[in-house]
Amino acid sequence: MDAMPGRPEVFLLEDDERVVVPGGPTLVGPHGERREIPAKVYDVMRFVEAALLQGLAVQVTPLRSELTIDEAADAIEMDRDELRLYASRGDLPIRSSEYGDWVRLADVLALNARVNAEREQALQAMAEDDGSGAGR
Repeated sequence: MDAMPGRPEVFLLEDDERVVVPGGPTLVGPHGERREIPAKVYDVMRFVEAALLQGLAVQVTPLRSELTIDEAADAIEMDRDELRLYASRGDLPIRSSEYGDWVRLADVLALNARVNAEREQALQAMAEDDGSGAGR
């Protein structure tokens, strides 16, 4: 598992992922005390371990499951106006109140994954197009 400096990784456990499975991952303390943890918590711990072993520092910031659109943009390091654009196009469900525009973190993470996948596909297509024209 790779950790990239300055690149946030947001982990969110859905209700069904918070369940501890007997015989599943276990956190073991320095004096042998054992604590069973959900599988996704193990993934988080592996990410933290990888970063620390690479000599990186780790910042852990708990986030609510619903955030203002600006907080959500900051969490995934997306430009606030870009995230607002996705919301205005209907790509991101939004709830407006007198206190601001709110989005579910799960929806923001799903959108971010889609956007990153689309960018990766576009880059791949450009690289393939660039490579095919080189031999003419």
